[in-house]
Amino acid sequence: MVDVIGHFGMALIWLAPAWFFIDKPKTGLTFVGAGFWFGMLPDVDLVLKGIFPTIKHHGVTHTILFATVAAAVLGPIVGWVLEKSLGGTDWFSEAASRASLKIGFIAVWVAGIAHVFADMLSAPDIAEAVEPFWPLYGQSLGIDIVWYNNPWFNWGLFVVGVLVNVGLWYRARDTGGAQSNTSTA
Repeated sequence: MVDVIGHFGMALIWLAPAWFFIDKPKTGLTFVGAGFWFGMLPDVDLVLKGIFPTIKHHGVTHTILFATVAAAVLGPIVGWVLEKSLGGTDWFSEAASRASLKIGFIAVWVAGIAHVFADMLSAPDIAEAVEPFWPLYGQSLGIDIVWYNNPWFNWGLFVVGVLVNVGLWYRARDTGGAQSNTSTA
């Protein structure tokens, strides 16, 4: 189980490829900035445990199924809010506005999946193992290469995530975004 800062870092890393597809640098910042918070979404089970004692940590909320359903519900809301609040500005381009529901889905889904993967790197040191493919495959999967709360790993993930996104932002800013990268002179 990776710590909070490590989950945010993993979400930043997994969201970074979007820079190659987003048309404007500020829209890329909006996408990554809105999405990385959902890197903690699967840990909603820690809150739900207080309400429903039968819910276990690393249970159903730590699955691809949960990330997909959550993204299908929350993603369009995120996309709609971004479009309504930033649509047509440099922070959310016209192309992003047209695809806002999809963008919201992708941001929530990728960050949620990143969380599950990060927990696979360290579970089951002090928590239940992760069963990411439940209900299709009910066996736990884990690599168990990281001890929970390892500051080097957790902060390392975060620093790498920030540096990768800053580097890609500079690249997008210098080239004009993803559409400019594919055009010919």
